[in-house]
Amino acid sequence: MRLLLVEDEATLRAQLRTGLEHAGYAVDEADNGRDAEHLGHTEPFDAVVLDLGLPIVDGLTVLQRWRVAGRTMPVLILTARDSWHEKVAGIDAGADDYLAKPFHMEELLARVRALIRRAQGVASPLLQCGALSLDTRSGRVSVGGRPVSLTSHEYRLLSYLMHRPGQVVSRTELTEHLYAQDFDRDSNTVEVFIARLRRKLPADTIETVRGLGYRLAPGE
Repeated sequence: MRLLLVEDEATLRAQLRTGLEHAGYAVDEADNGRDAEHLGHTEPFDAVVLDLGLPIVDGLTVLQRWRVAGRTMPVLILTARDSWHEKVAGIDAGADDYLAKPFHMEELLARVRALIRRAQGVASPLLQCGALSLDTRSGRVSVGGRPVSLTSHEYRLLSYLMHRPGQVVSRTELTEHLYAQDFDRDSNTVEVFIARLRRKLPADTIETVRGLGYRLAPGE
């Protein structure tokens, strides 16, 4: 899963990026509204964490411009003031959720997980595919109750597929959602991680749809 983090305060931005990456997300960041707007228009994000008090272009304007342009990624707004009118303005501009500063990292992560699930029509934080389970809260993966150890990239790829049960996902889409913009993307990397996952998961869990991409097989 790939996120856009928009926060102009450097220390907080670094803390949030560390927490989000530790939770398994690929993170792009911006410290002003102009750069954030550009990234939101040109890159495919699974969710955005957006501060409202930004330099150059404020967060509310950025969000409004995204929505007018048809950008539908879920957005969690951050505000320094726990005021009802700012929350209303953010929701009316197209935000999906809000969080007032100061906040606990665990709450932000829970809200981001919920936004990503809702965007894909997934209700439960525990994703299931037959005997395969992925707990989005703890990051634990198991098969028939037996823990499966995955690297961060393997987990990110599996999580992306499990949020889209039955959908065919192209290699290009996986690459765009697994890595941040500054990552050196190798065209064969996704295939390498698919091969590694297949060795760790039940046979035929991940299907290759020739010429189109990959699909998580329906569990029995």
